[in-house]
Order: sequence, then structure tokens, then C-alpha cells
Amino acid sequence: MSLSTLTLAGIFGLGGPELMIILVIILLLFGGAKLPALAKGLGQSVKEFKKAAKEEDDEKPAKKTDDGNDPSKLRNN
Repeated sequence: MSLSTLTLAGIFGLGGPELMIILVIILLLFGGAKLPALAKGLGQSVKEFKKAAKEEDDEKPAKKTDDGNDPSKLRNN
């Protein structure tokens, strides 16, 4: 088992048999034909979320001091 699988199982308290049962239930609910489409949609959603989060970080203006100067441009004399 990989470290991420062990971490996930430790967080949720799920072992191998429980994960297999969940996988079978998902397969029964959605069917084998729809699973690739669901996975693709989930991947696109995660990609868009990361893109939006990155754009939000890029749009934040630099912090300014009380007198309106950019602190990165000030020198300590």
C-alpha cells in the first residue's frame, strides 16, 4: 500500500474490504459506462478549481503601508 492510501484509510478509518464495498456500490449505482465520464468531469472540476484559485492569488494587489507606499520598494537606511 502506498503512503497516501494508508493516510486516507487512517483518516476515515477504512480498510481494504470497506473500500472494495464502496467501489462496488458506486459501480452498481452509476454503471460501468458512466464511470469514465464521471471521473473525467471530476478531473475537469478539480482543474478549474485550481485554475480559479491561482488566478485569485495573482489578482491580489500588493499590500501597502499606511502612507500608501509599497513596502517592497522601501529601503531601510
